[in-house]
Amino acid sequence: MLQDFKNNIDFFIRNKIKISRKNFIEKNPKLIERNIKENQYTKDILEQFLKKQEKNNLKILDVGCKNWFCAKGEYDFFNSFSSNFLLDGIELDAHRLYCNFYSRFEVAKYYTKNLKNTKYIADDFLNLNKKYDYIIWFLPFVSIKPLSYWGLPKKFFKPKEMLAHAFDLLNSNGQMLIVNQGEKEAKIQKELFLNLNIPFKELGEIKSTFFKYQNKRFGWLVEKI
Repeated sequence: MLQDFKNNIDFFIRNKIKISRKNFIEKNPKLIERNIKENQYTKDILEQFLKKQEKNNLKILDVGCKNWFCAKGEYDFFNSFSSNFLLDGIELDAHRLYCNFYSRFEVAKYYTKNLKNTKYIADDFLNLNKKYDYIIWFLPFVSIKPLSYWGLPKKFFKPKEMLAHAFDLLNSNGQMLIVNQGEKEAKIQKELFLNLNIPFKELGEIKSTFFKYQNKRFGWLVEKI
């Protein structure tokens, strides 16, 4: 209870004040190298599991994109088969500050620089009402503990509502890729699909030769008819 009270206060303050240094540039060689590998990983995962739709005006959404460190990997994948698409990333806690006093929002501006037709949205996903052809959702909060650990108030823990909303936002023939961390969260994700009667394909453990995360990841593909 005390942790949630603190999270509510902190969340209110950072979204009210929106303090951040400007013009973030990553200068740490190790972090630059890691980011390159993670973007290669992201593109590879999308290559493995998403079907390419060669049509005009594709609309793509990354849900809970944090500082959107993987934007280039997503962009490169869709740019490989479509010359006309819009890529959105939405993050509820966009104004969270890092120890260097840059916000997620400011860091996202760095990662999306020179990526045309990309938009970082600082808002609650449940407020979004646009339709998309592709939805990408890495590590959704399907249990309360990780959400609290990352400093979010419990009032935002709505995994069932968010999954239903994501499915509603998919266009006909749209695809949604969801990736969970660990078998426990994957099991909860499966139960959410079943409870909402959302058709899904279980992809099993997600692997890439470009990067390996400490904890195993498991994937799901939703295709809307």
